[in-house]
Amino acid sequence: MTATQYARHETVKRTWYVVDASDQSLGRLASRVASVLRGKHRPDYTPHADAGDFVIVVNAEKVRLTGNKLEQKNYHSHSGYPGGLRSESYRHLMERRPAFVVEKAVKGMLPKNSLGRRMAKKLKVYGGAVHPHSAQNPEIFRF
Repeated sequence: MTATQYARHETVKRTWYVVDASDQSLGRLASRVASVLRGKHRPDYTPHADAGDFVIVVNAEKVRLTGNKLEQKNYHSHSGYPGGLRSESYRHLMERRPAFVVEKAVKGMLPKNSLGRRMAKKLKVYGGAVHPHSAQNPEIFRF
């Protein structure tokens, strides 16, 4: 009887994937990207190890939000001081920082612990179509 082989983060061969966010729904895109960052698409998926791959998301400014979410959905941040609540609609946030919107959606679908923070560092999001990671020979990820 052979023992099950678990992936260890030192032994995992990581690949780089490029995902084009043009005309994709934000939530569906984020859940697929989070799954790749966790490594759930691999046969050696291990829940307690960081066995995921790197993901480059391009064209984040062209991601879609369905319904009236552009106007009704708000991003809130608080400074910690009284009266320090800041709210901004997603329409303004997409104009100002489109990469942040995708990063926030993906990070919300990762584990809320040190493992999830390590997985989030493998996510690279760019508003336009160009990225500086051509030396890693990224593959196009098809959903």
